[in-house]
Amino acid sequence: MTEFAKMLKDYRLTTAEILYHLPDHPGLLQSYIWQDYDLAPRFPVLHKFLDFWRSSLDGPLFSVTVGSTELIAPQRVRFADTVLRLH
Repeated sequence: MTEFAKMLKDYRLTTAEILYHLPDHPGLLQSYIWQDYDLAPRFPVLHKFLDFWRSSLDGPLFSVTVGSTELIAPQRVRFADTVLRLH
């Protein structure tokens, strides 16, 4: 499915900051940024990625912070406060 088709089906650009413990140094945290198109508020694509992380990667998750925004939305109409003319 193309990105535009996903947007029409209410997919949103979703960004997640994943903090995880380093496998060799569990006292240290590392940050990983993940970004993809996903359906809010359930985020099935992100959950699939996190399931893969838990089953295949060594660094245990510490926290996941998610941000999401609509890409296709009605435009806001604003009126101009000032009109300037140059001769």
